[in-house]
Amino acid sequence: MKLKFYIFLFLLTSAVFAQQKQVETSIDTTKNKIGAEFKLTLKTVVSSKSKVVFPKLKNIGPLEVIQSYPIDTVKKDDTYELIKKYGLTQFDSGKYTIPSIKILIDKKPYLSDSIRVEVANVKVDTMQQKMYDIKDISSAESNNDWWIYVLIVIVILAIGAFVYWYVKKHQKKKIEEEVYKTPIEKATSLLNNLESKELVQKGEIKEYYSELTDIARNYIEEAIHIPAMESTTSELIQAIRLASTKKKMTLTPETVENLERVLRQADLVKFAKSKPLDFEITDDRNKIQKVILTLDNAIPTEVPAEEEDQLLNEAQRQKQIQLQLRKKRNKRITIAAATVVFLLTATTTFFVVTKGFAYVKDNVIGHPSKELLEGEWVRSAYGNPAVLIETPKVLKRMDTQKVLPKETMALIKEMQLFVYGSMIDNFYVTVSTSKFKNPVELDLAKTLEGTLKIIEAQGGQNIIVKQEDFQTNAGIQGLKGYGTMTVLNPVSKTSTKAYYEILLFKQDQGLQQIMILHQEGDTYANDITTRILNSVELQKASN
Repeated sequence: MKLKFYIFLFLLTSAVFAQQKQVETSIDTTKNKIGAEFKLTLKTVVSSKSKVVFPKLKNIGPLEVIQSYPIDTVKKDDTYELIKKYGLTQFDSGKYTIPSIKILIDKKPYLSDSIRVEVANVKVDTMQQKMYDIKDISSAESNNDWWIYVLIVIVILAIGAFVYWYVKKHQKKKIEEEVYKTPIEKATSLLNNLESKELVQKGEIKEYYSELTDIARNYIEEAIHIPAMESTTSELIQAIRLASTKKKMTLTPETVENLERVLRQADLVKFAKSKPLDFEITDDRNKIQKVILTLDNAIPTEVPAEEEDQLLNEAQRQKQIQLQLRKKRNKRITIAAATVVFLLTATTTFFVVTKGFAYVKDNVIGHPSKELLEGEWVRSAYGNPAVLIETPKVLKRMDTQKVLPKETMALIKEMQLFVYGSMIDNFYVTVSTSKFKNPVELDLAKTLEGTLKIIEAQGGQNIIVKQEDFQTNAGIQGLKGYGTMTVLNPVSKTSTKAYYEILLFKQDQGLQQIMILHQEGDTYANDITTRILNSVELQKASN
């Protein structure tokens, strides 16, 4: 907030507040019950040619306008007496100030007088109303449990790392199974792996025969170049006999018959639910292994490739291995990351359900006011006569010479201002002290009213004010004003609801003031405000 805020010091003198008695102000009662009506009356006497405009208001200061009565007109000789009444009410007990109202008479503004009223609380009949015992003091939740969240994150990351290692360990075996130099190496390795799965012992006969025949078909397709995976048993046997003749393979009829016998046995198991005996299964496995070895030996040996071709084939094999490794690594990262995200989401959901979204947001994402409250506080003395106060941050001295006009500074012997934040920030604190050159009689209630007018000029809107006496721990008396307002952000043109508290203390020739403003509903800011106000101590002014 700009330092023009402190121009209100010049509204303190009676000369500034003096108005021509063009508008008379009265009220039917200065003390009423909660919800009862105050009738505020404004009266002015004007000529017959004058034009008078009374404002249309929904609120007058902290009081709500429940009825705007029609203007009564009384003719007196060549003048007219205009009487305007407003019905006001308040639903919170306390002492309030009805601020001045601006009335336009021939386009010239005139202000009504401010009036202090009191709203009394409703009395409770303790003889009829049932009373209850005071509840025991509940212990506040500790805010020093940040290490729990750190531990949770470490555990989740450790789980993600374990998942990555576990998947990598098993993928390494699969890569070794998938990349081979020759088809016979692949077939032999897959047959050994098939036995290690112990499908027969688990009773999964159909799965066993399916994998057994797939190994044989894959070998035939890769080594002899026959579409074995797409062929029926009859088609495959016929194709092998043709390839044997065409490629001059020395195959005995027994080898082809053994292959055909196992393939047909597998068809019966898969489609007719046949269940071979254990020795038959072992025999079929041995036959397939023998068939594959016989076929491999029967394939004519090709002319050895040149050394460059061999190196090229090895390079292609290594390239294939690296490609497989890259795919598996990406898969490991995806699985580990998905595990971490799932655990973080599950943990966050648990805390949201058990402790609420606000708790998770403030403790995980962070909250500016919470960080101020839990940070390292500073106790310092500001101004002259000094204001001793404890704040979450050190207040910075502001240069009043560059902001206040010369005529203002002419009335002040000495003024010092210290600030943290601004009106549009999450938290705003100001401390100011001033000494006057000439003796003045300060009215703290009018000082508060002038302060609020300057706040309104700086972007505060819909200001609701309550006031009460305030006393420091050392017994120094002052005035506290507090309430809510709407603060307009001049940059974004948005407005937020804010809560404020103002402390005013008068010395022989000086004034000490503390102001705190923050967003309404911010519980952490409320705690900061309470701690600051409880720490206030004042130094007596020296004559």
